[in-house]
Amino acid sequence: MDILSSLFEQHFHRAPARVVALQGELGGSGRKIVRLSDDGDSAIGILHDVREENAAFLAFSRHFRRHGLPVPEVYAAALDQGAYLEQDLGDTSLFEFLSSHRSGETIAPEVVQAYRKVVEVLPRFQIEAGRGLDYSVCYPRGRFDRQSIAWDLNYFKYYFLRLAGIPFNEQALEDDFDRLTELLLSAPQDYFLYRDFQSRNVMLKDGQPYFLDYQGGRKGALQYDIASLLYDAKADLPPELRQQLLDHYLDQLPRYIPFEREAFLRYYYGFVYVRIMQALGAYGFRGFYERKAHFLQSVPYALKNLRWLLHNVRLPIALPTLLDAFNSMLASEKLQSLASSAENLTVRIFSFSFHRGWPKDETGNGGGFVFDGRSLPNPGREERFKALTGRDAPVIEYLNQQESVHQFLASVLSLVDASMSEYQRRGFKNLMVSFGCTGGQHRSVYLAEQLAKRLRGRTGVDVIVHHRELESRVE
Repeated sequence: MDILSSLFEQHFHRAPARVVALQGELGGSGRKIVRLSDDGDSAIGILHDVREENAAFLAFSRHFRRHGLPVPEVYAAALDQGAYLEQDLGDTSLFEFLSSHRSGETIAPEVVQAYRKVVEVLPRFQIEAGRGLDYSVCYPRGRFDRQSIAWDLNYFKYYFLRLAGIPFNEQALEDDFDRLTELLLSAPQDYFLYRDFQSRNVMLKDGQPYFLDYQGGRKGALQYDIASLLYDAKADLPPELRQQLLDHYLDQLPRYIPFEREAFLRYYYGFVYVRIMQALGAYGFRGFYERKAHFLQSVPYALKNLRWLLHNVRLPIALPTLLDAFNSMLASEKLQSLASSAENLTVRIFSFSFHRGWPKDETGNGGGFVFDGRSLPNPGREERFKALTGRDAPVIEYLNQQESVHQFLASVLSLVDASMSEYQRRGFKNLMVSFGCTGGQHRSVYLAEQLAKRLRGRTGVDVIVHHRELESRVE
């Protein structure tokens, strides 16, 4: 992190007082993201070891800002060290704004208005700023071409279909992929394709959208990015709203280019399908292959989108094997179990030692509680308990005899209960509760186990417990 602190000092002429990790490597990019701040200024620091990707982001950022587009200002960069410092756009993404202003299918008007603003800006990236952009800096490809499409389709085939156990005829599926590729490549391709245009990559600041993570951009068709936004799996937009936003986007295009709606729509749903397959490939790779289970939480929403498409959309080409695979996915017991668990609220309960800092949220949710158990009587001070943990009967009996422990747990349960009820009402899927003590061995372990015991068996709730310090000893 020293290089980011140096960049902060270079730009603001003083060292940062605080450096806080925001994302770590929880997403799919492998980048480390931190917020550096003092009492007057803040900035976002990025560490990423793929030089070409960093170079693309920096070049695109300069170009977009010259065109007046709402992207972060880059304050300083050290390309050889894989670091750059950019404007802090706050903590509210479009996805978080949507999640906190909806009740099931009912989405607040201010969220719809935010989406409309986002849709209005998209053609400026694709058409206005796309002209004169230096596509030679694109990484890994300069165009969403046959090779790019093949990568996405094979990602889906090998990391989702194979790992989910969905049967298919390999040659027949390849024939369908060829037909789909020809359809996609017959759409006009001379526009900027943002590539990852989705709700987590749009920040809302002072009511206006700002855009991030366009480093994978390249030349391509208009249809891909609007499909990415509207079929963003976990955003789970209702079909009626998707149609309204698509219509609003199409209404913008004649301001920039000669435009025929029917010609656009001929290709549109092919791009919807390929974007969903690309996302499923990513979920499968991270979830099934790398065993990062939180990535699989998006699968049921992608399946929901596929079900709607299969019932409501007819493509201009025949893709019988691919559609059979989609239907097999919808009938899969393995994938249905994901759908069932995704409806539940997952409560992750951690014990930890404050000496090593509190645990990081690996779901991307960013919420929850950290409770400090150091005020409670400490079994670790007594020789008879030193080799034991908060899961052992003598320690449990000792702590159960302390009135302060029962009062502490009652307060914790009251707070957690209230949050769980509200999270379930609003459709949130993850809540993190962490208990810290001095060593992470006795009090915090006991408290985590006691809370888990009280929450297990509740309808619509899955409970996962991690004792960080005990698990690290085993490793």
